[in-house]
Amino acid sequence: MQLRYAFKLYPQPRQRLALTRAFGCARVVYNDAVRAREDARASGGPFPKAAELSRKLITEAKRTPGRSWLGEVSAVVLQQSLRDAESAYRNFFASLKGERKGAKNGAPRFKSRKDNRQSIRFTANACWSITGSGKLNLPKVGAVKVKWSRALPTRPSSVTVIKDAAGRYFASFVIDTDPAADSARMPDTDRTVGIDLGLTSFAVLSDGTKIDSPRFLRRAEKKLKKTQRELSRKQKGSRNREKARLKVARAHAKVADARHEFHHQLSTKLIRDNQAIGMENLAVKGLARTRLAKSVHDAGWAQFVRMLEYKAARYGRTLVKIGRFEPTSQTCSTCGVKDGPKPLHIREWTCTACGTLHDRDHNAAINIRTAAGLAVTACGAPVRPGLVPAQREETGSHGSSLDPCAAMRHRGRASRPESPSLQEREQVN
Repeated sequence: MQLRYAFKLYPQPRQRLALTRAFGCARVVYNDAVRAREDARASGGPFPKAAELSRKLITEAKRTPGRSWLGEVSAVVLQQSLRDAESAYRNFFASLKGERKGAKNGAPRFKSRKDNRQSIRFTANACWSITGSGKLNLPKVGAVKVKWSRALPTRPSSVTVIKDAAGRYFASFVIDTDPAADSARMPDTDRTVGIDLGLTSFAVLSDGTKIDSPRFLRRAEKKLKKTQRELSRKQKGSRNREKARLKVARAHAKVADARHEFHHQLSTKLIRDNQAIGMENLAVKGLARTRLAKSVHDAGWAQFVRMLEYKAARYGRTLVKIGRFEPTSQTCSTCGVKDGPKPLHIREWTCTACGTLHDRDHNAAINIRTAAGLAVTACGAPVRPGLVPAQREETGSHGSSLDPCAAMRHRGRASRPESPSLQEREQVN
């Protein structure tokens, strides 16, 4: 498995100029490649090959007066920019043919020098290195100071230097990890858990644990509005407007970093403490188009689920997703009777069949764990939810007039003892 390790860089003023020059050269080569492809398409000719583009846009271009400054940066950076253009077209055509999963990819577009995010990539043949003092030595840039927050587990295969919208520099290393070694690092456990994601509480676990929603965006909203007003009052193109833009970008980056750190800590804890995790396959894109859009984006469910997925694959854990239409909030986790849909403002409800008082989110988390096949009986055997007879008053039901237990006996199932209480069920699980 390949992972990225990102560390903050602190380049000196002359190194910032060298990085800015490299960003600009890589952008020009990328735009030249897109223009060559578009000209070939307009003329009806075949698309130029990568080797032809490399010779024409890099090797020969360096000898011309208009592109002689391409020789001031590492040639590897320019070659990687051409590969990025090739990859963009390859993904675009694969998306058109339906060979690529996810949302449709648009055609590659020209990059602008006004883009707030810039990046360049150095591969192993660029002769970059990490010095004995812990600095990152980049060709034609120099030794850049790095803030190492953790040690690299193996030798990186490449490094990408990124400048974000807030003006911060980062070094992103690609690391090849060993799944067997990673699995050995995690403690053995036989615990399983179901997770119900929400907005009132970010997550409710099947063991009753409630994790409050940090609401990073909501808490910073007042400051963000103030900085945005200051930006809107500045004259376009002025230096004061650029300063105000950086202030807005840094405020948003602070919110995003806090949310990212929260997701990392919570996902790592869940993966470390549980062998298997069950959760719903939520339609985040659909929820983000409702009146709850800002709260949904503030929670960041999609990012959190992606972290759980790759960490489960890395550390040998199991992540099970159940269908989003599973009636987890309508089914009693004690007796299994479906009690019908309930409005969102109903946070507690009492089962009409067994009389158990349920917390809506906790009950849903238990049902998610059961539907994912992670619940176990006293003997350790996994159990899945069985067929539940429909209530007579349900719309479209053609069941008999027998009560649920009598209906189950009528269908040939053995009669069951009295359902245990919620506390007893959790102790068994």
